[in-house]
Amino acid sequence: MLVYETRRVVEAQALVPLARGFAQPARVAGGDVSFGQRSLTLAIREEPDATRLEVAFAGRGVPVVADVRVAKPAGHESLSVVVPWSATRFQYTSKHNTRPATGAVAVGGDRLAFGRENGAFGCLDYGRGVWPYRSSWNWASASGTAGGRLVGLNLGGRWTDGTGSTENGLCLDGRLHKLSEDLVWEYDRGDWMAPWRIRTPRSKRVDLAFRPFFHKPSRVELGVVGSELHVCFGRFEGTVVGDDGAPVELADLVGWAEEHRARW
Repeated sequence: MLVYETRRVVEAQALVPLARGFAQPARVAGGDVSFGQRSLTLAIREEPDATRLEVAFAGRGVPVVADVRVAKPAGHESLSVVVPWSATRFQYTSKHNTRPATGAVAVGGDRLAFGRENGAFGCLDYGRGVWPYRSSWNWASASGTAGGRLVGLNLGGRWTDGTGSTENGLCLDGRLHKLSEDLVWEYDRGDWMAPWRIRTPRSKRVDLAFRPFFHKPSRVELGVVGSELHVCFGRFEGTVVGDDGAPVELADLVGWAEEHRARW
């Protein structure tokens, strides 16, 4: 958990070799997911009109308890694609953003509320597939309002380049606007807090600056398996264009952008 105003991070991590004891449904939101290990428990429960998130752990001695409902608005559209690398290597991914969130997180003696009054949204990232041993990707996501419209971004790169598929889309007022171009990502790996730029190279459908306010790196090395992740939280500004050709100007749209490199 990251508190934007104070940059405070409270977290717990658990490594599960070979994912023993963990299972996820074969379909998006097709069933409940739960996990428990020592001082960390979490549950993702599917209800008819919402996904309920329940978490409890202690981060450096600070107890954290969360109970948040992420709505499933009627008619709300999401992005789902299959990305093929070969006849035996593929990834199915489903991304849902701009889903209104309500509830609260208690951190020690502090209570943080989520709701319409503070523009709270949830994002679902679901994936299943068979990856190459070495892989890397960029991913950016954001949800909020701009010019009286509900705006969601899902932007990806690297892992889809050259496959003929992309995971790029805009969700405007609950409707998906697909972006079929591979994106250009410009950022400084030596200075993750420097501004990023994400754009479409052949059209004007995406031209965004991303200005990080927090960088969270993580690295895991377990012999032949490893992961290096750099997640930056920040604000997007610039222009996106829907299917109707109308530009939407963004300013201070909060979200994140990341780079991930893995061996698995």
